[in-house]
Amino acid sequence: LMKYSLSLHSQYLENYLWINYSPEVSSKAYLMSICCMVNEKFRENVPAWEIFQKKPEHFPFFFKCILEASLVENDSEYSLHEQTVLLLLLDHCFNSLEVDLIRAQVQQLISLPMWMALQPKRLEQELKKTPKLRKFWNLIKKNDEKMDEEARMRAYQERRFLSQLIQKFISVLKSIPVSGPISMDKVHYCERFIELMLDLEALLPTRRWFNTVLDDSHLVVHCYLSSLAKREKEGHLFCQLLDMLKFYTGFEINDQTGNALTENEMTTIHYDRITSLQRAAFAHFPELYDFALSNVAAVDTRDSLVKLFGPLSSNVLHQVASYLCLLPSLPEGEDSSYEKEFLLELLVSRHERRISQIQQLNQMPLYPTEKIIWDENIVPTEYYSGEGCLALPKLNLQFLTLHDYLLRNFNLFRLESTYEIRQDIEDSVSRMKPWLSEYGGVVFGGWARMAQPIVSFTVVEVAKPNIGENWPMRVRADVTINLNVRDNIKDEWEGLRKHDVCFLITVRPTQPYGTKFDRRQPFVEQIGLVYVRGCEIQGMLDEKGRVIEEGPDPKPRLKGDCRTYRVFLDPNQYQQDMTNTIQNGAEDVYETFNIIMRRKPKENNFKAVLETIRNLMNTDCVVPDWLHDIILGYGDPSSAHYSKMPNQIATLDFNDTFLSIDHLKASFPGYNIKVTVDNPVLQIPPFRITFPIMGGKGKKRKEEDGNEEKPEEAKTLIVEPHVIPNRGPYPYNQPKR
Repeated sequence: LMKYSLSLHSQYLENYLWINYSPEVSSKAYLMSICCMVNEKFRENVPAWEIFQKKPEHFPFFFKCILEASLVENDSEYSLHEQTVLLLLLDHCFNSLEVDLIRAQVQQLISLPMWMALQPKRLEQELKKTPKLRKFWNLIKKNDEKMDEEARMRAYQERRFLSQLIQKFISVLKSIPVSGPISMDKVHYCERFIELMLDLEALLPTRRWFNTVLDDSHLVVHCYLSSLAKREKEGHLFCQLLDMLKFYTGFEINDQTGNALTENEMTTIHYDRITSLQRAAFAHFPELYDFALSNVAAVDTRDSLVKLFGPLSSNVLHQVASYLCLLPSLPEGEDSSYEKEFLLELLVSRHERRISQIQQLNQMPLYPTEKIIWDENIVPTEYYSGEGCLALPKLNLQFLTLHDYLLRNFNLFRLESTYEIRQDIEDSVSRMKPWLSEYGGVVFGGWARMAQPIVSFTVVEVAKPNIGENWPMRVRADVTINLNVRDNIKDEWEGLRKHDVCFLITVRPTQPYGTKFDRRQPFVEQIGLVYVRGCEIQGMLDEKGRVIEEGPDPKPRLKGDCRTYRVFLDPNQYQQDMTNTIQNGAEDVYETFNIIMRRKPKENNFKAVLETIRNLMNTDCVVPDWLHDIILGYGDPSSAHYSKMPNQIATLDFNDTFLSIDHLKASFPGYNIKVTVDNPVLQIPPFRITFPIMGGKGKKRKEEDGNEEKPEEAKTLIVEPHVIPNRGPYPYNQPKR
């Protein structure tokens, strides 16, 4: 990194590498040097494509060399580490479609002709879905016939590049063993490849045709069944990236039109898949008659599908998949070359019932837990160098739908606040110095201003779920602490207000009394932190056990040092914890808390922000139509200007906005102010102003007689003074005296 940084500051790429690059001097070392420098520029958020735009003549050859090197099978030519560098450069290219030079090269890889990599039956099926595509497809074949042999071969390589890259990745993935030593170069290659696939799926220009190719390759199924996904330590980040890829492959959007799909449309797609499978079973597979004659709701769960298709042989499963255009036809007399586990997972994952994105969001806990807070793949530390990839959504120039835009911001804001929460927890808990006592319990050797040991914790209410939901409507608990501290700190704790967010923490230290904590070592292992759950203050309880309501009256002074707070727990998190306890026999988290931590109010508004974003995502209409595409990064930004809108409002009542006619004239410099009343005495506010109507691309809209407005009319405002708005009964409808 130090070498790259020095090369970056010396402009090694601009002053030497690219300015001297040509096909004659191109070599592996030259190619890799350019790739490393471009990647380093992106890592340090420095503009990377400017030098290529200044000297673009050799960029097509350079890009072609990148594509060829990415598909090399022999590690002796390009090692996996070097090919990972190439993958990262390709990822930067696909995310830089706003650059004309890059887009001219990339669009050859992601346009409609890339469907030539599909199976013939799958291609025919896709063309039937959208009839107008067949016209374009026939036109592409006619143009191919006019090409010479060299051009046809080049087009063939470009169109099949991503499909061939996927097959190469699958071969690398299958070479990773289930256990034993593992090459980390292979792991990093797989992680970067999934990141590349994720970025291709998360942008509409690249997703439109690529999503079908990705689905036809069954990449997600191969990944979930791979050895790397089963390795808990090395495959942790890989699995997180894979979950994100699976989410985007099934995103609720029409790939061709870019329109967001409603819940009913997604349900229709699911039912169409199940019924097509039932028709295939009824017509060709007698052993599946029970499945074919069942209603959809009875057979579309994963357990039901595994139970029905599990007993079938590999050959029968292959034939079913072939009938659905998922796999090539199985020749007569031959056995399937696919493993039964793969064939079963292919059919089940494609036809199982899906949970809508809104349902997933509504079931998501808003407070971070210990699994998220200390997961550096999604919440990196302050020492993150940018070398590896993260399982985080990216804020690009374009988004798939408004739901996608809000969801990415929701997740990123949630994780950003989690980073701050982690710092506060580490600071407060380490100050309390939890140690292992002689009797096996916890003893605190220090104290913290923002945290207190819990004397008792009791869940006092679990309300029934709302109709259509499977989590409690409300979960409340009482937390008792002993405020045997200085008066100013005691006042701060007693000053906790309604809706303030606190965190309940369980620590089980393993270090004996007096052990010093090393901040350079991992925090969780040293402290023995086990659980973290969030809660929201409802209020402090009085001596009779009632919540002290906030109001103008002073709070009552309570005797002693014990204080009990009524708190709201996260219903979604409580449901998940209780389900885990009942089904898996896990420990009841809510019987273990021994620390409560508060935060500074100014830094503690994350829950309200997340709730607001979630409520927006549950709303049908969030932004007007004229602003919708602009937010998503499509169309012309100037189209949102009032002069381009078809429903312009010509006349507006400005009420008491202007103090006088002179104030109005000063507010519209360059306009001719035409007052309907000539007498200066009557030119008093409030004013009603009529504006000229703009139309077309900045041109004035034609009048009814067909004549265009004159330039002086376009700069004229008609002012009607002394207009009394109809505000209701007396005295509001009377003029000022």
